[in-house]
Amino acid sequence: MPLLFLLLVLLAGAIAMSLAAVYSYGAFARRARGMSENALPPVAPEDPAATAVDRRIGPATAGHPGQTGLALIDGNLEAFAVRARSARSAGRSLDLQYYIWDDDLTGRLLLQEILAAADRGVRVRLLLDDVNAQGKDRVMRTLDAHANIEVRLFNPSRNRDDRLRRGIELLLRAVRTTRRMHNKAWIADGRLAIVGGRNIADKYFDADAAANFRDLDVIAIGPVAEQAAANFDRYWNCEAVIPIRRLRRATLHLGSVRQGLVALRSDKRAKPYLDQVETDGTVNALLSGRTPLHWTAVARLASDPPEKCTGGDEPNWLRAVLTPYLVAASSVVEIISPYFIPRVGGTAILLDLATRGVQVSVLTNSLAATDVAAVHGAYVRYRKRLVAGGVQLFELRAYKRRGRISLFGSSSASLHTKAFTVDGHLGFIGSMNFDPRSILLNTEMGVLFQHEALVAEVRAVFAEETQPPKAYRLGLESGHLVWHDGARIRHREPLASWTRQLIAAVAGILPIESQL
Repeated sequence: MPLLFLLLVLLAGAIAMSLAAVYSYGAFARRARGMSENALPPVAPEDPAATAVDRRIGPATAGHPGQTGLALIDGNLEAFAVRARSARSAGRSLDLQYYIWDDDLTGRLLLQEILAAADRGVRVRLLLDDVNAQGKDRVMRTLDAHANIEVRLFNPSRNRDDRLRRGIELLLRAVRTTRRMHNKAWIADGRLAIVGGRNIADKYFDADAAANFRDLDVIAIGPVAEQAAANFDRYWNCEAVIPIRRLRRATLHLGSVRQGLVALRSDKRAKPYLDQVETDGTVNALLSGRTPLHWTAVARLASDPPEKCTGGDEPNWLRAVLTPYLVAASSVVEIISPYFIPRVGGTAILLDLATRGVQVSVLTNSLAATDVAAVHGAYVRYRKRLVAGGVQLFELRAYKRRGRISLFGSSSASLHTKAFTVDGHLGFIGSMNFDPRSILLNTEMGVLFQHEALVAEVRAVFAEETQPPKAYRLGLESGHLVWHDGARIRHREPLASWTRQLIAAVAGILPIESQL
């Protein structure tokens, strides 16, 4: 009885501390919120205040009233170059929203581009999720001191330096801090938007020495770009966002940061990227009207509302927008998701489609190719049932060089694309995985479109990545899963060490699926 009483007292104390932490943070956040701001509107091409982007994209959109122009970005170097070139072309504003912006080679090269834009008078708004911001405050806060740059953080911790205090705060506010902003958007002058799955870090641009991601972005001009700008404003001005200057004082001199960023351009590792920016014609061709865009009147930016981080109204969430399109499929569904946990409801939807004769195919990471053991452990629960029910499962093979595995990290998985196509005419490219975290906890976004030629390009990526040299096709023999690699049939998780298998097995037992 005394032990039970003690446990109840400790539980009550923990609840009281958590409530106090939540209340204290809420009061702080209300005081610390930044001023409401909106995207700078596009200017007519003939207006004297028009930027180069206005003058070149304006006529293109005017020639396709009510339509969005879309172009796929598949290559990693191209993805870096289009961001850098759009920053150089911007004359009015850069609105940038990311889950991760690493302080590495490509991250710093792109920081140098936006600093140069700010020096020209371009207004830069940089919105980052706080979960990956630890250790990067000093540079970001120093950039924030620039008259034309403002940095804000989504759902930030008040404790910036002390890891112990930061950890305690995260635990006390666990219900809220587990909700993150996973969105990715790069918007130049309110007219050109880059949306997709890539964060800003070496591993997304083929600059990481150990492993690099395969990913997709889409460039959009027209209504979807305008929707992306409006969506950025919703996040920038929401209650979960706090200016970094309210959290930390500047500790570096802007001149020294500028000098370091400029000096990086002479680093031999930067040369391939700077050369690519000079030679890549995507943005220049887009701005000059030479890029063959896919024009469609049926395209929209689909996004979770920022209120999802407080557990807002579920019917407004991205899942509710996308699910009806999958359910209505009549012939073919192809899904690419690096972290794939369909749960009971999603499994039922996919099996029902297969039963109705729809060809359902899914590409995800193999155990050897992912460093997110907990996700793979949860995915395993649904694998056999899906294959038995007629769903084609493909698992991307591992890179030859692979870093250490971690339980919950997401830094080295080889597949990072989040996309799906339906019936050869509808597609989605964005930030959302088919897992509980994306569906229930993170805010996500992407472009939903109807255009057969663009869908064909996405399907070509799926076809390439599911070929035997790159992926295993799962099957069943005598009730057991097997992996076909084109040359042989494997009866165990291919190339996965016993430590990976053990971690995945243990993670699959733990009651943590809703957090993955």
